[in-house]
Amino acid sequence: MSSEKELVARAVDGDKAALEEVIHLLQDPLYRLALRMVWRPADAEDATQEILIRVVTRLASWRAEAKLLTWAYRIGANYLLNLRRKTPQEATGLSLEAMREDLADGLAAADYAGPEAELLAEEVRLTCSQAVLQCLERGERVAFVLGEIFELSSTEAAWILEVTPAAYRKRLERARQRIRAFMGSTCGIVNPEAFCRCARRVHKAVAIGRVDPRRPVLATHPVTPSGRGVADAAAQLHRLHDAAAVLRAHPDYAAPQARIDAVLALLRSERFPLLE
Repeated sequence: MSSEKELVARAVDGDKAALEEVIHLLQDPLYRLALRMVWRPADAEDATQEILIRVVTRLASWRAEAKLLTWAYRIGANYLLNLRRKTPQEATGLSLEAMREDLADGLAAADYAGPEAELLAEEVRLTCSQAVLQCLERGERVAFVLGEIFELSSTEAAWILEVTPAAYRKRLERARQRIRAFMGSTCGIVNPEAFCRCARRVHKAVAIGRVDPRRPVLATHPVTPSGRGVADAAAQLHRLHDAAAVLRAHPDYAAPQARIDAVLALLRSERFPLLE
């Protein structure tokens, strides 16, 4: 914490190198939070850029009452919970029950055996687990992401969401129950007797445009240097067959550098006061 305090103090005092280091520390975790909340990478990029600007403009107000990333998560969660733009699932009111019916429709009798079969099955899994989260109400979604996917303590997550730990635990448990019921009755990774298999959804996902076989989005997404990639995430997944593990087993996605460069360019332009 002391090194963080020193870094932030230098940034607030006008040290641009320190400010860029703060952004470097926060950019990927904040992007991963945004991606889990808004589903599509393009929307997550927009959100991350806005969150980083809000973090920087409020940096002088950080009093080390929590870790710097935890504090930044509070700013990010507040922004994402109040985002006016709806995800496709939110706009259509897609529920877990409707998603289960959708997954059952068009499920192939055998695994996909075409080009890049393993990669496309991973793309289906990653896309599907993102879609599952979008079926939760935003408050439950962020509670599940913080507690089950990021594995924060209830004390930390409650602080981020500005609720009591008891209220947070209640919200998290509701989300857990819904996810467990859905995954247990649907996902073959969690329950071998459930009907859905990623490799048997590839044909349908490609046919309806949810997966582009020429440009898989999540299975080929850049990851943080030395971070967990698709293969590592899949290996973890096959060791842990519970519902949270399936949703947790994503690569350590990196924030697109072009968006970070845009934030840095804004900082260097001095067109508006950033450290109020």
